[in-house]
Amino acid sequence: MNNKFGRREFLLFGSTMAGSLLLKSCATAPTPTTGASTAPGSSSTASAPAAGDVIKVGILHSLTGTMAISEKSVVDAENLAIDEINAAGGVLGKKIQAITEDGQSDWPTFAEKAKKLIDQDKVATVFGCWTSASRKAVLPVFESKKHLLWYPVQYEGQECSNNVFYTGAAPNQQIEPSVDWLMEKYKDKEFFLVGSDYVFPRTANLIIKAQLAAKGGKSVGEDYIPLGVNEVKPVIAKIKAALPNGGVIYNTLNGDTNVAFFKEMQASGMGADKYPVMSVSIAEEEVQAIGVEYLKGHFAAWNYFQTVENPASKKFVAAFKAKYGEKRVVNDPMEAAYIMVHMWANAVKKAGKADDLDAVKKAAYGATFDAPEGPVTMNANHHLSKYVRIGEVVEGGLFKVVYETKEAVKPLPWNQFVAETKGFACDYSDPAKGGKFKAA
Repeated sequence: MNNKFGRREFLLFGSTMAGSLLLKSCATAPTPTTGASTAPGSSSTASAPAAGDVIKVGILHSLTGTMAISEKSVVDAENLAIDEINAAGGVLGKKIQAITEDGQSDWPTFAEKAKKLIDQDKVATVFGCWTSASRKAVLPVFESKKHLLWYPVQYEGQECSNNVFYTGAAPNQQIEPSVDWLMEKYKDKEFFLVGSDYVFPRTANLIIKAQLAAKGGKSVGEDYIPLGVNEVKPVIAKIKAALPNGGVIYNTLNGDTNVAFFKEMQASGMGADKYPVMSVSIAEEEVQAIGVEYLKGHFAAWNYFQTVENPASKKFVAAFKAKYGEKRVVNDPMEAAYIMVHMWANAVKKAGKADDLDAVKKAAYGATFDAPEGPVTMNANHHLSKYVRIGEVVEGGLFKVVYETKEAVKPLPWNQFVAETKGFACDYSDPAKGGKFKAA
């Protein structure tokens, strides 16, 4: 299995990044409940009436391999949404039947499984992928077959496909506002950028450096660690040398490298008081896996935290725990996955057909949903308007929200700090504009 990007792949994908590979080495999430057991590499279908009485949808995530720990929880959230919709009468008088496929943490396998779901299973849509690498692998499948993928994870932007709805954050809904917040909170503090050595962190840091330059901030160092490598002492030494009096660390590390990184920071006497870390790939489950004692006082930027106080959030948390257990936690990617299933179902109801994908897409434009993060709206650029939040890790392993926007922030798929994409936008409600046009 080859699930890492080499330099060639990085150059091929240009300014895209491979999403937030949230790998955890210390905890194992329960197997998702799909109505049937799922063997590695095989599909599972929930018990359902005859084919004419159901609408089949695909769920395509890693149930095995390095990404399984993160993606299983997303599958759980998608199944919770399906259960809720079916309990309320289904869609157009039919029950939703989920056909779950295992991408096996292997990008070519994701493409193969996407073809199988579309051609063999005849699903109405697919909910799936986590890494941008897996999304990039299946994108040609969905575009060539004119089918529809719903993608739930914050990502690097620099993409706008007519065959994908993105319910995670674009950079202007996570990375950019977190940099602004850090610059305001830690005035005159210099930044050190550390990330895993693949597309997502490198492109995130490209955006951050351009943003800092535009706003008078300063980055004094940048370093990368290969995915899966836990030798972090050289990077810690570089950070201390570049920031001898302390400073801000912007963390785009992914996977279990984070465990070694935060433990070594503590062992080196680099506490959150002097070296605050902002992470964009660490959520509630990752805190449990790494250990709250290593993360307390550090920050993360997301659109949703389990601690968000509103009726929709409380309902989501209670329903998830009732289905999967009181010890389980919810997080931002799970919330985005939950949102997308409900928004798809609402769009199908409005369109009147599940298999008329053009009608479903049009029905989704402008649609709102009372999400756990707050009311969200699907834009004609296939991205959600989303709330921005920054959380501080506190005792108990959850996040105290220390910053949040009063309103949902409109998405900008094409980055406005990067010179090559500045001024570009996306609008599929207007055939003359489409996926990339010069807006300003």
